[in-house]
Amino acid sequence: MTSETLRKNIALHGEETDNPGFSSIRVPDLVELVERQLLQAIFEGRLPPGSRIVEAELSRQMGVSRAPLREAARRLESQGVIVSTPRKGFTVRTFSPKEIQDLFQVRLGLEVMAARLACEVATDAQLASLKAYADDMLERAPTLSNIERVTMDLGMHTAISRLSGNEYLQRIFANMQAEIRICQGFIERQYRDPVFIAQSHFPVVDAILRRDADAAEKALRVHLVDAQDKAHAQVLHGDQTPDASTGAAPAPVSATQAKPKAGATASPASSSRRKPPRP
Repeated sequence: MTSETLRKNIALHGEETDNPGFSSIRVPDLVELVERQLLQAIFEGRLPPGSRIVEAELSRQMGVSRAPLREAARRLESQGVIVSTPRKGFTVRTFSPKEIQDLFQVRLGLEVMAARLACEVATDAQLASLKAYADDMLERAPTLSNIERVTMDLGMHTAISRLSGNEYLQRIFANMQAEIRICQGFIERQYRDPVFIAQSHFPVVDAILRRDADAAEKALRVHLVDAQDKAHAQVLHGDQTPDASTGAAPAPVSATQAKPKAGATASPASSSRRKPPRP
């Protein structure tokens, strides 16, 4: 079989008989790009909780058909970010007090486990990376936008989950991140001092640096219970719309933005200027 015949065989049948493997995918996933734009609009408050996903308008602004938009909405529904109602379509999810409680119960269990494991298995270099990230978050706190602070905050907790070395734990935590990030937006509204928010992570970080698992658990419980109380209070007040929200649909984007050329790399949804550390 010639190399050209082999390439054609892969393209037609998705497999290679002589040397089993996968062919490279050169065209970006359009549904994924639409999903990222929807998530960005939700995180920034341009699509606030309770708002409808108007397929005709959003597909027009993105320069795509309704099919990829609908599929992207279904993906976000599976992540707990969007809900669908018969004859009403998709809306951005709102949270009840019970849902806040349930989310934080699971989050607390996972993160306590992650912190305790990190004290046992993280290398000195990984711990130094965590400390550097915490220092950077504190230094930049006064100048970051709300969404950038939320991104860095979640990045800190994600880094601790990675330090655990437990891939199953990391996978579960990753699946919760979209919902956690929305709740973090509620929490930001309760705190008026961005420096204080950054400083609230330091008891957790310092305990992990000392490899003191009991102190790390205690500090993390204080940190997350306080966060849960803030999110709960925001939901009880019936205000789940971020300060920056206008309730408007996402800003118009061209078809070339939604569908980049083959081989192009999609930009991340996060607006943080630095990615979380990868210990």
